[in-house]
Amino acid sequence: MKKIRVALVHDYLREYGGAERVVEALHEIFPDAPLYVSFTDSLVTGIHWQKFSDWRIYQSWLTKIPFYKQLFSPLRIFAPQYFSKFDLSQYDLVISSTNAYFSKAVRVKNGIHICYCHTPARSLYGYTTMTDWKRNPLMKFFGNLINHYLRVMDLYISRNNVDYFIANSKETAKRIQKFYKIDSTVIYPPIQIDKGRKFIEKKSKSAPKNSEFLNANNMSISDKKEEYYLFVGRLAMSKHVDLAIKTANLKGFNLKVVGTGKGLDYLKEIAGPNVEFLGGVNDKELGELYENAKALLYPAEDEDFGMVPIEAMGHGVPVVAHKSGGPLETVIEGENGVFFTEFTVIDFAKAIKKIEKTLFDRNKIYKYSLKFSKERFKEEILKFIESKIN
Repeated sequence: MKKIRVALVHDYLREYGGAERVVEALHEIFPDAPLYVSFTDSLVTGIHWQKFSDWRIYQSWLTKIPFYKQLFSPLRIFAPQYFSKFDLSQYDLVISSTNAYFSKAVRVKNGIHICYCHTPARSLYGYTTMTDWKRNPLMKFFGNLINHYLRVMDLYISRNNVDYFIANSKETAKRIQKFYKIDSTVIYPPIQIDKGRKFIEKKSKSAPKNSEFLNANNMSISDKKEEYYLFVGRLAMSKHVDLAIKTANLKGFNLKVVGTGKGLDYLKEIAGPNVEFLGGVNDKELGELYENAKALLYPAEDEDFGMVPIEAMGHGVPVVAHKSGGPLETVIEGENGVFFTEFTVIDFAKAIKKIEKTLFDRNKIYKYSLKFSKERFKEEILKFIESKIN
């Protein structure tokens, strides 16, 4: 393994979410591997850019187009060409990390191409996206034409450019089989949960030992001193952050929102004084926010996996999640969270009320999160690669 020449490929670097954490973990496995992307945007990536600042990064010819940082979304029609033009003939192994921008379109002539698929592009297959682009009739017309072309390209690329698919969840594996008719191996993404261990140990030692209702490991959410709920993620339409905010307005509970996105202005308009927007935060700040939250509110729709709920569980924090997509594989009703089914304030509020009345074993929530650790991810990735190379 030490002798093989490895390259990493990723859609683009203009935000810091679950996909970028996967790329980070892959780079830790192969620290000498260069990263090929369509483009980077250090300003938008913000405080997280320092994580990538010393990497060897190669950008595509997209960067030669004027205003590409503003036009990258409509220019996705050319995305397959951005990646197919990279010369990767010198590498024995290429690992692409892809969602919607066709990094899997790279051509690996002399090696093996493994694609870590976060999900087939949501915009191509009828899933909710970051924005409601279909509201504009003109955009809807041209968008549907582009999507038809890209679906054809997506199928061709998936069946001809990729040797092996890894799916980030069973949900994504089902989508790969449904849209590409290709089998894949599920390897859950890496979650950093070391700090959670310290938090749980600290809380266990300080929890009351002789209580009719509590013991060192069990705490009712309503018994915690902290009085806020937490949302973490992109401020996109598919995440339904507005539902969390509207419910906070109605019920009067405090809500802290971590994340950035195009929906920020609208969300601020509808938010009451009990809603606080924190923007992007570093890992230390995020850990502290998890530690002190009553629960994580995660109303994302048809999520492919959902790393954020596991991050919260790594701090012993339960989750309120929509009953769809990836959380169906990670949230266990009554043990580490609760589900809601309808995207209404009434149904969401019922789920929050339920989680407040439930007695959770915080150590059990934490221990459950260990199966998604970064160490486990690295071991499974290396085992998979070695089996294919051998």
